[in-house]
Amino acid sequence: MSWTTAIIVAAGEGRRYGETKQFALLKGKSVLAWCLEKFQGHRDIDSIVLVLGKGQSGKEYCDRFKKISRIAEGGENRQDSVYSGLSCVESDQDGIVLVHDGARPLVGMDLIGRLIQATREKGAVVPVIAVEDTIKCVEANRILRTEDRTRLFRAQTPQGFACSLLKEAFVQAFHDEFDGTDEAVLVERLGKDVYVIPGDRKNIKITTREDMKIAEALIED
Repeated sequence: MSWTTAIIVAAGEGRRYGETKQFALLKGKSVLAWCLEKFQGHRDIDSIVLVLGKGQSGKEYCDRFKKISRIAEGGENRQDSVYSGLSCVESDQDGIVLVHDGARPLVGMDLIGRLIQATREKGAVVPVIAVEDTIKCVEANRILRTEDRTRLFRAQTPQGFACSLLKEAFVQAFHDEFDGTDEAVLVERLGKDVYVIPGDRKNIKITTREDMKIAEALIED
């Protein structure tokens, strides 16, 4: 798998945050800029497809980050937005794609590198973090059961896939009218193995104002 394209999804409306969080300022530059800097600077990333909301040209990012090869327009939900970006990537057996949330500004270069290596070997890989809290399954404010947390992990992005495999997974999902919360679940539905690597606890997703404060503290650490 010779080439690697990163699809950065930054088309969300940020309803829980109160504004488009990917453009909110974090230590003087946008959350999205923090994210793009990592992929731009990684030697194993050949190109970037940036997915933005309707009407956003992305010119300022294209001028600054030269690995951006295409700007794709986001769809009604995340799955549509990712597919819009994926459709800009040539599908062949030699390439892999990394799909990353534009609201995860602190993704590390080490994580990107480990993910690329693992994806080239396995074809479908997700970084995960072990769940440390006791997990309860709740319905109507009543605990139904306590889950076995030793088998539970939180998935992060970027998630890495052979390009042709991910496109096949999306085609099947749309055929079945299935909407998944990440790309891995689409590949899982094909009956394909998806492997995991250790994630990075600093690789948080900005969802609320409190998350922004945490990100600021992590940068200062």
